[in-house]
Amino acid sequence: MAETKNTKAFYNTEIPEGWSVSLLGELGTFSKGKGILKEQVISDGLPCIRYGEIYTTHDFIIKNFKSFISNDVATESKEIQMGDILFAGSGETLEEIGKAVAYIGNHKAYAGGDVIILSTKKDVNPECLSYALETDFVKRQKRVLGQGNSVVHIYSSDLSKVKIPLPPLPEQKAIAQVLSTADAAIRTTEKLIVQKELRKKWLMQQLLTGKKRLKGFGGEWKENKLEFFIKDYKQKPTDEDNYEVLTSAKAGLMKQTDYYGDNRITNRDDADYNVIPPNYLTYRSRSDDGLFTFNKNDLGITGLISGYYPVFTIKNGDINFMLMYMNYYRQKLTKYAIGTSQLVLAMNALKEAKFHLPKEEEQTAIAQVLQAADKEISLFKAKAEKLREQKKGLMQQLLTGKVRLKID
Repeated sequence: MAETKNTKAFYNTEIPEGWSVSLLGELGTFSKGKGILKEQVISDGLPCIRYGEIYTTHDFIIKNFKSFISNDVATESKEIQMGDILFAGSGETLEEIGKAVAYIGNHKAYAGGDVIILSTKKDVNPECLSYALETDFVKRQKRVLGQGNSVVHIYSSDLSKVKIPLPPLPEQKAIAQVLSTADAAIRTTEKLIVQKELRKKWLMQQLLTGKKRLKGFGGEWKENKLEFFIKDYKQKPTDEDNYEVLTSAKAGLMKQTDYYGDNRITNRDDADYNVIPPNYLTYRSRSDDGLFTFNKNDLGITGLISGYYPVFTIKNGDINFMLMYMNYYRQKLTKYAIGTSQLVLAMNALKEAKFHLPKEEEQTAIAQVLQAADKEISLFKAKAEKLREQKKGLMQQLLTGKVRLKID
């Protein structure tokens, strides 16, 4: 790789002198997908892509198809060809409108309605173009062209006006190869994460039910009410307390300022709060779906949580095991709740729940195994995030020409 010396202006950046700036409409011919209703999608048949899948399933390059249609439906649909760029013509936000993916396969496939198709010319590498279409300076142009509020639309007549800087074809191919290799590393890591998560799920199914016992442990698990393990904590804040307000999220407890930013911060004078010290547990006592999720305050600070969240600790047993155990069996806790449209699981009702649990020593051993599995998953997730950031940096460098690849 080498830095670029001779440049010319393009928007708020510089591109190499030898690069061309083209309108997207000059790089190929636009057409539109058609048909393919949700009820026409089958599990096996001719591969197809619906516009929503450009957002949810595909990233830059179509690797595998999720949906299929019959031969009869295909006759009423639009066939796509190798080298086509597919754009999502509709979306929920201006930020993502016009997301694009490249089709580089050589078998028959079809595009549904609200998919805009650009059939590229021979001097354009579709993979490189797909990456270029997701750079910041191109996405800004698409945001300006997007139309609508609740549902945002973009049209081929708009996309044709988007300006794209591209290097000569040999360099396009080289850039596509580098970024494709980066994508492959990300996919490999993501597959490992899925495998590790499935392994942890299996471990939970075995260890939290007693089907599988760790070495050195035996004997029957004893049935107890949860009140044997739970100790209430009913501390309310005083005017002198200066605790941060916390909120409960899927990822656990978070500072409300981290979760919402500067928006939707509750004035503590207008709400009922419970104090939650470090390493104490809580759960939302009211649930629309009947699933009561338990969280631990592992932020290292004493905080405030909404009065809808009872606070407690574990007096008999391993706190980390009990957290995992109650979340694993949360579906069974619904029978102790009251209500119809919204279920309420009061602390007293929670204490009445009966479960078979091991002795504390085995609880601790099980918790350590599952925590080790969690740590392994976290390490792989951190690696995947680092790879994504590295790829983002590569895109910024290579697709603006700030760094050039050596071409043989």
